[in-house]
Amino acid sequence: MAFSTGGSSGSIGGRRRYSGTLAEINIVPLVDVVLVLLIIFMVTASVMEFGLEVDVPAVDTTRDSAEELPVVTITRDSKIFLGDKATNIHDLAPEIRKRFKNAKAVYLSADKETIYDPIAQVVAELGEKAKFNVRLVTKTRDSAPKRK
Repeated sequence: MAFSTGGSSGSIGGRRRYSGTLAEINIVPLVDVVLVLLIIFMVTASVMEFGLEVDVPAVDTTRDSAEELPVVTITRDSKIFLGDKATNIHDLAPEIRKRFKNAKAVYLSADKETIYDPIAQVVAELGEKAKFNVRLVTKTRDSAPKRK
């Protein structure tokens, strides 16, 4: 299909030809805006942290794991969470078995300012009574923020 921008304005084959300019949609500005938005979302998504705000203690070495395990979090004020849902200490083991069918281990993440008693209670409840392997979540000293 060919377009003519000038020349005769007569009819060919009984049809009238359009002799003016063609109106086209310029999508280049749309593509530019979409790419800028994509870059903004990619940059902001990488700096966003999801989950509860817990400052775990720092140790010299850690081991990475790719296993999907349940995470129990204890906040500074001794509130216990399974994932992001507040949970009673006595409901932890049945809730873990219900949500994570084949879990044999549990990650325990506690704020370093948390008193030791709730941590010991959760370890006893999950380790000795429920027979889970309790793993403590820490961070390496390299990634720990420097204090002045």
